[in-house]
Amino acid sequence: MSLEIKTSVLQPRRNTYANVAERLGADKPATRYEEGTFDIQPTDNFHFRPTWDSSRELYDKNLTKIKMEDWYSYRDPRQYYYGTYTIARSRMMEAQEKNFSFVEKRNLLDSISDEWKEKVGYFFLPLRHYEWGANMNNSDFSDRSYGASVSQVGIFAAMDRLGIAQIISRVGLLLDGNSGTSLTKAKDYWLEDEAWQPIRKMVEDSFVLDDWFELHIAQNFCMDAIVYGLTYDAFDAAIAAHNGAALSMLNEFMVDWYAEEKKWADNLLKVCAAESDENKALISDWVKKWRAQAEEAFTPLAQKTLGEEAAAAAFEAINADLDKRAKKAGLEL
Repeated sequence: MSLEIKTSVLQPRRNTYANVAERLGADKPATRYEEGTFDIQPTDNFHFRPTWDSSRELYDKNLTKIKMEDWYSYRDPRQYYYGTYTIARSRMMEAQEKNFSFVEKRNLLDSISDEWKEKVGYFFLPLRHYEWGANMNNSDFSDRSYGASVSQVGIFAAMDRLGIAQIISRVGLLLDGNSGTSLTKAKDYWLEDEAWQPIRKMVEDSFVLDDWFELHIAQNFCMDAIVYGLTYDAFDAAIAAHNGAALSMLNEFMVDWYAEEKKWADNLLKVCAAESDENKALISDWVKKWRAQAEEAFTPLAQKTLGEEAAAAAFEAINADLDKRAKKAGLEL
């Protein structure tokens, strides 16, 4: 007895959804990111206006001064939708957990001098409150922005900031033997220390910005550039010279995360600035405004922690990087 196996090829009647095919210009296979992003946000038939602001629609293009013919012209360069985002973050956290386990098992933070442990408590741990503020801002950015390709990168960033705040908190608990005293002191610094107050004021001022695109620039382009440059470049290098390499291991998530985060944040500025001269001028003005505010707010803390000379060198490097990113985005500063 013999068996004859035949194969048949079934040709699909169409390769993707009609709305996706229209955006791609032809009925051709689309990526999961494209199918899970394009035109997901409702645009018509809203049965009520928000009770908290009846002047706007639930999804409203007029909540920013930036004008786009099609907000879906912006695409996340990482191609993140919920599935790929959660998988990527799970892998990053697996590596982070191994770093925590390695440092804790060998008590590596004990090798840091008492002077630099105090600096970690004073400069690094209060940033958990800054990250909470970044979570608030990106949640607001996601809520008021227009188009799923924009709003989803905002909520992904918001969740990331909660995770980073938790990582910083865990560093504090490693330093104080899980007593929580270091986190209490960090909160006091955030609320009462003179050098921290300009930063706290800037974060709280950003909470009440009316324009969500300006909020994106303030938080994700300007403030983050200063914070991450000072913390994970300048401060990290300084403490590494004082037996603090273990802290660098615990900061690895934030270093890798920020390198990735800049991709979508910068691309949003680039796409919108290229849309019109009006957009370009407005975005450039917002960058100049918030860049100056962020540097002014962080200067007292940086000088107190790193010293005036090291702080000046750090700001020079940060500004050079910001200039490069702004130029690549097509801005005029």
